[in-house]
Amino acid sequence: MEKLPAATGWQWIKQGFSLFRKQPAELSTLFLSYMFLMMVITIIPVLGQVLPLILIPVFSIAFMQACVQVEKGQRVYPNLLLTGFRSPAFRTLVILGLLYVLAATLAIGASALIDGGLFWDVMVGSARVEATTVQDSHITLAMLTAGVLYLPAAMAFWFAAPLIAWQGMGLGKALFYSFYAVRRAGRAFTVYGLGWALVGVIFPLLLSTLMGQLTGSPVLMMMVLLPLSIVLTVVMYCSFYPTYTALFGKPPQ
Repeated sequence: MEKLPAATGWQWIKQGFSLFRKQPAELSTLFLSYMFLMMVITIIPVLGQVLPLILIPVFSIAFMQACVQVEKGQRVYPNLLLTGFRSPAFRTLVILGLLYVLAATLAIGASALIDGGLFWDVMVGSARVEATTVQDSHITLAMLTAGVLYLPAAMAFWFAAPLIAWQGMGLGKALFYSFYAVRRAGRAFTVYGLGWALVGVIFPLLLSTLMGQLTGSPVLMMMVLLPLSIVLTVVMYCSFYPTYTALFGKPPQ
């Protein structure tokens, strides 16, 4: 596994756009189907609040497989969402999802030592973010702390799902290889993260501010920003695939 130059991170983003351009309608439909299914799952009593998080690794395989088919020139259909459920590694992927939830819970819970639990309350929906609340608290520092604490887990989770589903690795081995791979490609992932902060966060914010000043119409702003946010999210999902192939090669047939 060779170290990658920092510029590779920007190439991953460009490759995500390239994959999306080949089948924009199909990939967007897959994403919207996923969002609709998540809304349905949240209706389930008790489990509905946590089940969408647990199933993230299962559904991530669907988007990775969609990129494989786009690359091969094969059509993408919404039934790809069932790919992870049909996988022999389904049980392991669910356990991986439970670890997702556990790691995030521990990171956010630890941040309560800084802001008294405000960030935790916001994340579980028992508190609202207001300007006065933010000014009178340490919630920003708590968010940064939670992010730093979660970073090692995020590195271990990044490639774990495809390594489990495509390479047949066990849970522990997949987590180890994922962490090691992200660490080895640290410079590329730094550029990748900064690039998405620019493309996926700063650009939409600047665009919404400009449109607000020029038009003053919230409806027009939503008509532009909502489709844009969907497209950028789908492109981001597509860009996960080249991060995998750059380090582990093409998935097996």
